[in-house]
Amino acid sequence: MRAGDEQAFRFLIERYKNDLFKAVYPILRNEKDAEDVTQEVFLKIYYALPQYKSQGLKAWMTRIAINHAIDLKRKKQRQNETVLEPEVLSAIAQPDCNTVALLLQKEQREVVRNRLDEMPPNYRDVIYAYYITEKSYKQIADEQKVGVKTIEMKLYRARNWMKKHWKEEDF
Repeated sequence: MRAGDEQAFRFLIERYKNDLFKAVYPILRNEKDAEDVTQEVFLKIYYALPQYKSQGLKAWMTRIAINHAIDLKRKKQRQNETVLEPEVLSAIAQPDCNTVALLLQKEQREVVRNRLDEMPPNYRDVIYAYYITEKSYKQIADEQKVGVKTIEMKLYRARNWMKKHWKEEDF
């Protein structure tokens, strides 16, 4: 067979094709892929026969088949991977994050930003600082040089103003 005896190689294929198919099918779980891999493996075996060291032919062929099936499976898995946008990827990476909630929050923030001019000027700054730039009560209070309670009260009144003047369907 090592000398290129075609008849001997056909005999080898007939004898071991079912064994190799049974070895690769559990890895690939697809009959067509398992048949393709089995055929490709016989081609590999044909070219690798000169390196064969006469120690367990079936085990050697099975090892080649399994390795080839694993390579094919990995290749298909890489092809199925999708590319996510960096913003979504970073959101998913956070363990307690709900991506849908984040997207809704972002959309609501845009609606508030677009309607800020409708608000009375004394509420506009505090709403912008809290909802758009996401500053804390303390940060806003420090910037406006007032107490935290004053900021809490302004936000409370601004929210009431929004509830009264803006419709829920707008969000």
